[in-house]
Amino acid sequence: MKYGGCRPAVSCNKSASAADSKLKDIPMTTVGVPREIKQDEYRVAMLPVGVLELTRRGHRVVIQSGAGAGSGIPDEAYTENGAEIVDDAASVFEQADLIVKVKEPQPVEWPLLRPGQIVFTYFHFAASQELTRGVLETGATAVAYETLRGRKGDLPLLTPMSEVAGRMSIQEGAKFLERPQEGRGILLGGVPGVMPAHIVILGGGVVGKNAAQIAAGFQADVAILDINVDRLRYLEDIMPANVNTLFSDRHTIQEQLQLADLVIGAVLIEGARAPQLITKEDLSIMKPGAVLIDVCIDQGGCTETSRPTTHSEPTYIVDGIVHYCVTNMPGAVGRTSTYALCNVTLPYILRIADKGLAAAAAADPGIGHAINMHRGQVTNLAVAETFGLDCVPFDSIA
Repeated sequence: MKYGGCRPAVSCNKSASAADSKLKDIPMTTVGVPREIKQDEYRVAMLPVGVLELTRRGHRVVIQSGAGAGSGIPDEAYTENGAEIVDDAASVFEQADLIVKVKEPQPVEWPLLRPGQIVFTYFHFAASQELTRGVLETGATAVAYETLRGRKGDLPLLTPMSEVAGRMSIQEGAKFLERPQEGRGILLGGVPGVMPAHIVILGGGVVGKNAAQIAAGFQADVAILDINVDRLRYLEDIMPANVNTLFSDRHTIQEQLQLADLVIGAVLIEGARAPQLITKEDLSIMKPGAVLIDVCIDQGGCTETSRPTTHSEPTYIVDGIVHYCVTNMPGAVGRTSTYALCNVTLPYILRIADKGLAAAAAADPGIGHAINMHRGQVTNLAVAETFGLDCVPFDSIA
């Protein structure tokens, strides 16, 4: 079988052996959790209960002091469950076989990575050639949350953060439509006698669905566009009357941009760069002061004029259109996001720690699909194609 996206995954339904279930037979893995250093990032990659589950299996957990502070989790909550607290990130990276993070390693962290070490986090390689080449050169094994597949072909580790980002997109859009934020001065739901805002959502996936639900609750006028007619039928069935579904093509996008007060970019191609659906020329047909929230900026953005921003400086204006392109939107609501993320990542962390990555991937090809790099080779086809690199199957690399 071939894993990592270079060959079609083969289902494996073999049950675990009796020996696998015996905790005494599990080799010890040192799991490291560094403090997140990306700007305005307040999430942490593990809850105290995760430490408890790992240590009771005989694993060791090393956590950097203050890692949970942004999510309201003190060091004591970790030590009470068996974690060792260290002062600096270098100590975490030096000791850990498996690094568990939330956001991609930052440039100052790249020198801390080493061959044979597994890093389990959101990478979004297709959005950055610098990150891709930087992590490749370390020889570390990159296992990406965003490309891990569930049993039904879903993306279980991306879903909760997409839910948060989709809901936040309307919250942030409402704020930046206010005139002091250089928006149009529009109240999403209007008032009796005054039209509500027209919101255009590009993409009907998890982000788009959650954005539409929140926008509908504000009583805005909502249009959600997608190229999957079956998905549009589903959305039509579950959405209230103020949400309309439209097939997405170039003409429909341009028609909707002319009407839009708020545009949400919510398109996704798994592992690859997001398609650019809005050109710079398109901004000229939009209303001055309209707001564009590019949720897919993590994957390069769906607008030609999008560039990454931070929570500290979230917006900029191009041709009169307010652009919000924060790359870690869920990081602003650290407590909610941490619990939502750790609820879904912990089972996979346990499997990798218990079995080792190769055995975990053999038992669950969805984990194999999450392996984007191994020993200086790209093992995910979408990432390789984005940058013209060779794709080498994970299990063929010595």
